[in-house]
Amino acid sequence: MHKGLLNRLLTVNLLVACSLLSGTLTEARACPGSSQAPSPKAEAETKDVVDTAISAGKFNSLAKALGTAGLVDVLKGKGPYTVFAPDDDAFAKLPAEALNSLLADKDKLAKVLKLHVVGGAVTAKKVAKVSSVKSIEGESLAVKKTDGKIAIGDANVIAADIKCSNGVIHVIDKVLLPQ
Repeated sequence: MHKGLLNRLLTVNLLVACSLLSGTLTEARACPGSSQAPSPKAEAETKDVVDTAISAGKFNSLAKALGTAGLVDVLKGKGPYTVFAPDDDAFAKLPAEALNSLLADKDKLAKVLKLHVVGGAVTAKKVAKVSSVKSIEGESLAVKKTDGKIAIGDANVIAADIKCSNGVIHVIDKVLLPQ
C-alpha cells in the first residue's frame, strides 16, 4: 500500500477512535488532531485551587466561607497549597447554628478554614506516608490510614489529588474544627 495513503488511513482511524471515546477520556491531553476540549482534570490543572473548587459545583459553602473570611486572594496566590476541601455535604453536617455562628465571626471562620490548608503540594501518596500534617493555622492534623483509606483528623478523604495550577485538592467528608 502507498505510504501516504496508509498515513491518511491511520489518521482517520485515530480521529474516529478519539471521537468515539470523547465522553470517556480522562487524560489531560485530547487526541491528536481533534478539537476535543480538555478533560475536567486538565482544566483543573490550569485553574488555581479556588477556581477549581468553584467550577466543580459542589463546594458552594466552602467558596462562600472563603469569601466571608477574606481568604480567596490568599488561596489564589502562588502557593503551592494542599486544600483538604469539605464539600457541600460536609458543611451540611454542621448544625445550622454552628455554621451561622462561624459565618458571623470572620476571625473564627478564617481559623477554621486555615485548618484545611497545608503549605506545599502534598499528594495522597505523600499524605499516606506521614502520621500528621501541619496546617497553615499552625495546628497538626493527624493522618490515619485504614484499609487503604486516608483520614485527616476525623474527616475521611473521599476524592484525592485534584491537581491545580497552585496546588492540590483532596475532598473530605467533614469540616475540620479546632481542637
